[in-house]
Amino acid sequence: MVEEELIQVFGAREHNLKNIDVTIPRNKVVVITGLSGSGKSSLAFDTIYAEGQRRYIESFAAYARQFLGGMERPDVDKITGLSPVISIEQKTTSRNPRSTVGTITEIYDFLRLLYARTADAYSYNTGELMVRYSDDQIINLILEKYDGKKLIMLGPVIKGRKGHYRELFEQVRKSGFTKVRVDGEVKDITYGMKLDRYKIHDIEIVVDRIEVNAENKTRINDALKTCMRYGKGTMMVQDYDTNKVQFFSRMLMCPTTGISYDDPAPNLFSFNSPYGACHKCNGYGRNIRD
Repeated sequence: MVEEELIQVFGAREHNLKNIDVTIPRNKVVVITGLSGSGKSSLAFDTIYAEGQRRYIESFAAYARQFLGGMERPDVDKITGLSPVISIEQKTTSRNPRSTVGTITEIYDFLRLLYARTADAYSYNTGELMVRYSDDQIINLILEKYDGKKLIMLGPVIKGRKGHYRELFEQVRKSGFTKVRVDGEVKDITYGMKLDRYKIHDIEIVVDRIEVNAENKTRINDALKTCMRYGKGTMMVQDYDTNKVQFFSRMLMCPTTGISYDDPAPNLFSFNSPYGACHKCNGYGRNIRD
C-alpha cells in the first residue's frame, strides 16, 4: 500500500497514550476499539482530529487566523497522510430523524451551495444539458441556423394546461395579433374563439413571419423581444417548411422540449426544505408509512 493511502501516526503521547505508532488506511471505515481508558478518544480526537483541525486553520490567511486564535500542536512526533478533518460527538442531543452527519457537521450547507452555484442542469425529459441564452446569442443562432429560411416566431403563453381561454384570445386580439398556434396548428383569431376546456392545450402567439437574413436582423430582434415579453423569457421558432420547432430561453431550458428551470438555489438541494425534499419520502430517505 503506497504512503498516500495511509495515515501514519508516530510517537503519540496525548494523555495516557504511551508513545505509540499507528498506521490507518485511508478511504476505509476504521473502528478504534479497546477497554475504557485505553486511549481511544485520545488517539482519535485529541491527536488525529486535533492535528487535522490545526492544519486546516493554518491554511487560512493571517487576517482570518487572528480571529480564530492559535491551536496547540498535539503531543506527537509526526502525522503523515492527513487531510483536513471533521468530527462529531459520540452522543448527540438531537433526536431529529432528519439529522445526518452532514447536517451535524454543517458540511451539508457548503455542499448545497456548491451544487447551486457550480453544477450543470440536465433535462429530466431528454437528459440534455440545459442551456441559457442572451438575446444577442439567440439572434446569432437564428441567423446562423436558419439563414435563407422562413420562420414563424412564437411567444408561448399557455403550456400543458386545461381551459377554454376565450378571454386570453380576446386579449391577444385586442393587442394587435391576428394568429395563434394552438396545439401545433396555426389559426386565425376570431371573435369569441375558445377551446375545449377539458383538454390540455399549448398556445403560442404568432408574433411574426420572417425570412431570415442579415437585412432583417432588426426585425428579428424586435420580434424576439415581443416573444420574450409574452413568453416570460422563453420563445419558439418554427420552420415554415418543415414545421420543426426550436425553443430559446433566457432561463435554464431544455433545447428540445422547452422545459424551463428556475436558477438553482441552495434550498433546492436540501432534503429538509419543501423545495428540495423528495415528494415521496418527504426528505426522510424512506417511506415512513411503510
